[in-house]
Amino acid sequence: MTIVDSTHLIYSVESGDTLYSIASRTGGNIQDIVQSNAIYPPITDPGLIFPGQVLILTKPGKNQVQQIVSQGDRLYQYAYRYDTSVDLLQGINPQVDDPNMIYPSQQLLVPAFIYEVEQGDTLYKIAQRFGLSLSTLMEANRARPGLSPDVIYPGYRLIIPLPSSVNIVVFRPFPGTSIQSGQLLKGYARAFEGTILYRIVDDANQVVKNEAPIQTSAGAPSYGSFSMAIEFDDSPTTKTGELWVYTRSAKDGSIQDLVQIPVFF
Repeated sequence: MTIVDSTHLIYSVESGDTLYSIASRTGGNIQDIVQSNAIYPPITDPGLIFPGQVLILTKPGKNQVQQIVSQGDRLYQYAYRYDTSVDLLQGINPQVDDPNMIYPSQQLLVPAFIYEVEQGDTLYKIAQRFGLSLSTLMEANRARPGLSPDVIYPGYRLIIPLPSSVNIVVFRPFPGTSIQSGQLLKGYARAFEGTILYRIVDDANQVVKNEAPIQTSAGAPSYGSFSMAIEFDDSPTTKTGELWVYTRSAKDGSIQDLVQIPVFF
C-alpha cells in the first residue's frame, strides 16, 4: 500500500493554464502531474486539461495536503469535499480569521492524505480499507481528470479524507496502516482544558490500550495540536482493530467527538 510521503497541493485548473505554467508556478514536475492525474492516452489527449479540473501536485516537504484556494471558493465547500467541518478547517488554519474570507492562491492545510493506486485496486476496496464510504471518496476526488468509478490506473493518486469529528482530527497514524507501541499519535483537537482520550481495541473487542489521556497544546475554544507515543497495554488477538480518539461528557461521562481509525497490528 502506497501512501505518498510528500507535500501535496490540490489545485483547480484556471483558464489559460498549461501543465508547464502550473508546474512553474507551484514548483511541481510536469511528468509527476501527468502520472498522478492520468493526463495521458487513452484516458485523454496528452497534456489536455480544462478549467475546473482538480489536480494533485507534488513537491518536496513533509507529508501534508494543502488546498490552493480558487477565486470564489468558500471554506464550507472545502469542508464538504474533505468530509469535515468549517470549524475544524478554520481551527487548523489559524491564518483564517473569518471563515467567509479566504483568498485566491491562499494555501490551507486540509485533513487528507494521498494514496497511489496499485495494480488490482478498485475504488470500493480503497474506500473500505480506509474506512470511508464510496461516496465520500468520490466527493473528495470530484472533478479529477482520469477518475472513473469503474476503472483506475496504477500510479494514479487519490485524495483520502482523514477521520475527523467536529472537534478532533487525527493526522497520524494513517487509517488502514499498521501500528505498534511507540508510534506517534498526532492531530488537532478542541477540548475543555485541552484534554482528550484514546484507546485501542482489536476486532475481537479485546482492549489493546486502556483509556488514556492526551494533552493538547491549547484548550477550547482553540484547536490545540497533540503528539504522543502510542502505548500497548496488551497484545492484540486479531490482525485488525480500531484506534479511538475522543472526549467524555462532563455531565454524564458519555463518549463525545469520537474519531475511529481502522488499523492493522
